[in-house]
Amino acid sequence: MLKDAHDRIIRDLRVSLTDRCNFRCFYCLPNGEPPLARKDTILTFEEIETICGIFVDLGIEKIRLTGGEPLIRKDVEKLVEKLSAHKPKLKDLALTTNGHTLPERAKKLKRLGLDRVTISLDSLKPGNFKDITGVDKLDDVLKAIDAAKEAGLEPVKINAVVVRGRNDDEVVDFAEFARENDVSVRFIEFMPLDSGHEWKREMVVPGREIRDKINEVFPIRLKRKSRGVETAWNYEFEDSSTGEIGIIAPVTEMFCGACSRIRLTADGQIRTCLFSNSEHNLRDVIRSGASREDIVDFIKAVVLKKEASHHINDSEFVQPSRTMSFIGG
Repeated sequence: MLKDAHDRIIRDLRVSLTDRCNFRCFYCLPNGEPPLARKDTILTFEEIETICGIFVDLGIEKIRLTGGEPLIRKDVEKLVEKLSAHKPKLKDLALTTNGHTLPERAKKLKRLGLDRVTISLDSLKPGNFKDITGVDKLDDVLKAIDAAKEAGLEPVKINAVVVRGRNDDEVVDFAEFARENDVSVRFIEFMPLDSGHEWKREMVVPGREIRDKINEVFPIRLKRKSRGVETAWNYEFEDSSTGEIGIIAPVTEMFCGACSRIRLTADGQIRTCLFSNSEHNLRDVIRSGASREDIVDFIKAVVLKKEASHHINDSEFVQPSRTMSFIGG
């Protein structure tokens, strides 16, 4: 069992497979930062499998593969198959994607052990989608959602980053999309992790405002009284319609006290918080020929350094030097 200095049990590992992405979302990677060096820097799949195996033995129950866009990484299916061998101790193997190549790969990913996917979708309007993401790919993302459902990668979750003046007028439309397509649409507050460093507090649409907008048109109620260790408050529709609404509000309703997550970047750095300004180089420990016991000791020591909370709302807050694309969501 991994436990930090604040008595939180760590059960959720986010693993970034690549810093590269074929989208240019303004809230993440609008300028297309130079990618990391390849062979000498990025973890190999063998290294990722070794690290994940150790984490699972230490009590990690959920692994989420992220990026950048993880499906850009060649042969992701092989990694999924290797990681799925850690079941049943590994209870959940998921992937976050923009839908890139998912339609033709969804069934194979499911067959090899992927449990579910989360797909990014920030607008239902073609023009606005292109404005937000930098690419004209809305139809492709919608096809990816259909393919994920058909393959049984459920529950299919849809992530929508809500930004004032960009897509906050589509909140109710997204709620209707959840109802009509029987998916979980999760609204996420805009966070200061963009490479353009254009984040401003007035651009944040509070989770409560999102809830109120939806509730006025489609009354919703909490599915559970406690969020537990989850990032989202989950709601169901009062008229028993299909679909679900999730609200993730790290800026206005921070949930650090119950955080059970730790992150591994594509270049093998452990990050104890999404907004941390320090990293811990596990890659070099692995490549130094360290014993399994030494690796375990390193991981346990890093987990003890996990911050009590982020500091977005503090006057001295400093945005992390690396963007979401490099960190992994």
